Amino acid sequence: MLPCRFESCWPALMKDSHGVVIVFNADTPSHLKEIDMWYSCFVQQQLLQDTQCLLIAHHKPGSGSDKGNLSLSPPLNKLKLVHSNLEDDPEEIRVEFIKYLKSIVNSVSESRDREEMSIIT
Repeated sequence: MLPCRFESCWPALMKDSHGVVIVFNADTPSHLKEIDMWYSCFVQQQLLQDTQCLLIAHHKPGSGSDKGNLSLSPPLNKLKLVHSNLEDDPEEIRVEFIKYLKSIVNSVSESRDREEMSIIT
């Protein structure tokens, strides 16, 4: 996670975004601090709802880290958090990502329906 190297690309990444997936290494303490910055830039500044954000805390195989002991800051602790470890349970992350993607598609569809109805009426 080197945010400064790619900061000039952020506007292009954020343009017309409907959701944000933040993946971080839960075994690296500095990443816990960095996700606050990512959340601020990619979720709050884009006026996205918390439901449009998914946090994926990746744990390296054999790291022995405690999934329940992850301390997130107040804005982040309201978000959907999925723990991943691709060796132990790769299916869980796939299922959770599909659920998230379906919720984003439904949200976009409902928004477009409301917009069309406002034009019609």
